[in-house]
Amino acid sequence: MGLMSRMSTIFKSKVSAALDAAEDPRQTLDYSYERQMEMLQQVKRSLADAVTARKQIELQKVRLQGDIDKYQSEAEAALNAGREDLARQALERKAALVAQSGGLDGQIAELKAQEDKMEENARRLDTKIASFRAQKEVIKAQYTTAQAQVKMGEASTGLSEELADVGLSVQRAQDKTERMRARAQAIDELTDKGVLDDALAAPGDDPVDRELSRTKQAAQVEDDLQALKAKLGAGEQK
Repeated sequence: MGLMSRMSTIFKSKVSAALDAAEDPRQTLDYSYERQMEMLQQVKRSLADAVTARKQIELQKVRLQGDIDKYQSEAEAALNAGREDLARQALERKAALVAQSGGLDGQIAELKAQEDKMEENARRLDTKIASFRAQKEVIKAQYTTAQAQVKMGEASTGLSEELADVGLSVQRAQDKTERMRARAQAIDELTDKGVLDDALAAPGDDPVDRELSRTKQAAQVEDDLQALKAKLGAGEQK
């Protein structure tokens, strides 16, 4: 378990380092800003839904008030006609609608309180997002400037990856050139010594035999030269 734990820690650190190297803080800031804007839009949509619900209840209350006024008029007309029983029925219906209208007043007040709270939250969030937007633009500008300074410093000191690759390429080219020059010199030296003649020699041809043959040929040439000199000298004496 101890080994597995250490391996897990090492793996996590490697992943974290890789993610840190790949992460662009400017993109992270922009993404955070977009998420906050989405939250603000959700709050505003919720606020719009709450206002819509309150308006619907207020319209319902207006219709109820119209029915209340109608039953009130009917009750007065029935009483004037001497129909107290009809007047009583109209007033009973009116009372039920008045009670229902009173319940709607409570719902309207509750929705209005929720609206006020949501509006306050939306204003606070809007202010926070505006502050974050200004801050993120400053941070992005600072990061871009710092990044440019790092690249300039790396370029001037040769620490950049691009220049490092160029330096390695130059070094490899120089090493390869030196190896080729050394090989050419080695081939010339071996050729001069006759070692590389083996590649073109007939089967069974031995370097020692060749050297002895050249020695014999040189001796023969020397003997022929001396004989020729002697012959020429004898001719002159005659």
